Amino acid sequence: MLNVSHKIDVVIVNWNSGDQVLECVSSIAHGGDNDLARIIVVDNGSTDGSEKLLLPLTDVQLIEAGRNLGFGKACNLGARHGKAKYILFLNPDAAVYPASLQAVLDYMERSDTQDVGVCGVQLKDEHGEISRSCTRFPTVIGFLAHTVGLDHFIPRLGHFMREWDHESDRSVDHVIGAFYLIRREIFDKLQGFDERFFVYLEDLDLSRRVKIEGWRVEFLSSVQAYHKGGGTSDQVKARRLFYSQRSKIIYSYKYFGFLGATLVLLSTLLLEPISRTAISVLRGSLSSVKETWVAYGLLISWLPGWVFKGRKEH
Repeated sequence: MLNVSHKIDVVIVNWNSGDQVLECVSSIAHGGDNDLARIIVVDNGSTDGSEKLLLPLTDVQLIEAGRNLGFGKACNLGARHGKAKYILFLNPDAAVYPASLQAVLDYMERSDTQDVGVCGVQLKDEHGEISRSCTRFPTVIGFLAHTVGLDHFIPRLGHFMREWDHESDRSVDHVIGAFYLIRREIFDKLQGFDERFFVYLEDLDLSRRVKIEGWRVEFLSSVQAYHKGGGTSDQVKARRLFYSQRSKIIYSYKYFGFLGATLVLLSTLLLEPISRTAISVLRGSLSSVKETWVAYGLLISWLPGWVFKGRKEH
């Protein structure tokens, strides 16, 4: 039975995450947080048997989607199965430390943080290094700079905040969805993630809408969690690139206007595959060349249907 006095629902989307999803769930259970309401895992049609690892766990609600719904849609499905005041979206390749959830909840419950809609924490990788997990909202110039690789030389041109060490608390535009705590009231008001984004940028889009509504997005350096990074997307690099570019196009037409978005589209189709191919050749990685062109083949195949269906296709 759900105890409505408990304040956090944790939603995890699993797709072929192997043992990682079990480790993730175990870290939550071992945290001993008294305010945890439910752990909800949405399995997006895994074929590696990882969902079966969760079947014996009585404190986990497993929702088997039967197919890959995409990250945003699966998150929305999981969120509908809870009623807690806060929802924590947690990647299966992440883990929380003891009292991490309690510390974030204590922060969100303070009288001076009632206008904070989303909160993220300092993420550390398997080497104990602090991940650069916050971003600015993308701009047309930022996307163009990334297309030609200029943001690697001038980080402030891009939306990734690589120039900041993430060792201090700060208000930001966005904290990545690996650990993404949001008030349910704002999540419900905004109708959750935009399901047109199959994967990538759906969390950034949500943060943008949260900020438009007048809420703050805050990063806490004093609270840590683990995040491996890459996760199951490493298994399908060509398709990962396809979805990344697809989401960039969808995001651009949602926020940049027709001219700005079309400029991003043209640079994505005409410049980026060439720059990616050149970099792969210089690195001697023929497999990366193949992955690049497979990804752009998928993108070109998807684009006409998206355009002719009024840009509403998921």
